[in-house]
Amino acid sequence: MLELNRMRAVEKMRRAQVNPTAIAIFERYWDELAGGATGMIPEATIEPLAAPDTLGEPSSSGDRAALAATVMIKLNGGLGTSMGLNKAKTLLTAKDGLTFLDIIVRQTLWARQHYDVRLPLIFLHSFATQADVLAALEAYPELAVAGIGLDMLQSEEPKLQVDDLSPVAWPANPNLEWCPPGHGDLYPTLLDSRMLDTLIDQGFLYACVSNGDNLGAAPSAELATWFASTKAPFATEVTLRTPMDLKGGHLAIRKADRRLILRESAQTPPEEMKFFTDPAIHPYAHCNTLWFDLVAVRETLIRTGGVLGLPLIRNAKTVDPRDPTSPAVYQIETAMGAAIEAFEGARAIVVPRGRFLPVKTTNELTLLRSDVFDLGADYIPRATVSPLPVVMLDKTYATIDALERRLPHPLGLREAQTLTVNGDWHFAEDIRIIGDVTLSEPGGYLPPSTTLQADPA
Repeated sequence: MLELNRMRAVEKMRRAQVNPTAIAIFERYWDELAGGATGMIPEATIEPLAAPDTLGEPSSSGDRAALAATVMIKLNGGLGTSMGLNKAKTLLTAKDGLTFLDIIVRQTLWARQHYDVRLPLIFLHSFATQADVLAALEAYPELAVAGIGLDMLQSEEPKLQVDDLSPVAWPANPNLEWCPPGHGDLYPTLLDSRMLDTLIDQGFLYACVSNGDNLGAAPSAELATWFASTKAPFATEVTLRTPMDLKGGHLAIRKADRRLILRESAQTPPEEMKFFTDPAIHPYAHCNTLWFDLVAVRETLIRTGGVLGLPLIRNAKTVDPRDPTSPAVYQIETAMGAAIEAFEGARAIVVPRGRFLPVKTTNELTLLRSDVFDLGADYIPRATVSPLPVVMLDKTYATIDALERRLPHPLGLREAQTLTVNGDWHFAEDIRIIGDVTLSEPGGYLPPSTTLQADPA
């Protein structure tokens, strides 16, 4: 029966005209899943990352030549379903009335003018985000670089029923039967789309790849110069962890072969999450901002037939992510950062926190929208205080619609240490938080120009 279900899944991909490389990769991971693989990386098999390179505070230094040989790639496949969105997260308003997409594009255009470089910007879309984002990019006709497309489209794969690994059927919305295979799909997509060949033929040497929701990962001549000087095939940015990102991935050294590897929370046994989240053991957050040598990646992909053999991530979901009562499914995924283990001589570099501003929850979005961050002329959000305040909103604010009904205006958080909100609170304009403030259930209304301050001890 299992073998029949494998054939059904593969046939479904062929009917949808998924490219052969993606199908071969899917078959490999389906076999691993059927064999009982969970993708777990136990703590006993790794050692913490030790003595990575360090980049100082951001500066204007850097060799223009290295940035001139660099292309920027942004991951843009996410729908932001965890925040109740059904469109590309990059189309969400991020700061000062601008969307994430607006800011990413403007960062790129500023760097082009400032350094006098071509600096292509390429988006890796999923089938669910491509049309809307390309329509939004029509507002920036100057973004295109001659001879290089603006985007690549990820492959897709069927979600699998947990009980028998068959492709799930969901007649209510057949689109939900499919999912992108994680951002590890970047590499075969680069190869199969011929984007990799195009970039190399146009004289580009390096790629910088980052998440579309991380506005800190802007073009950097300084980092391009560092990466070029290392002669490494692959590198990744890490930064010191804060209380808001203890569940993000981290790098480690695999004891078996001394290779750098990436471990995500989904690859950590539940009983070992206490090690995973302990900054005294694993002090660096993985930024998911990568640098790689285009020629080295092409040679490796050609040698492996496009199959890098990245570690499996078994992601347990429901077929409709907004309906917890819909059938349980597995999504087979890989992480693009896991490719670090495929390259001998790969490096890690510690970057300032300003390079890592992920927005995965409404907590982080509230902080980004507040007066804690200012947008510079280069459109890079920069913190006005250090350390950053910690925002903790309860589930009442978990979706964008719920957040914006209750918090329609930016908060004044420059003098805050923590803001904890429990209950249905509605915030008017010009609300200022000082120190450690907790708002408790059941909720209430905060009128305009309210200042909240913790009672002195």
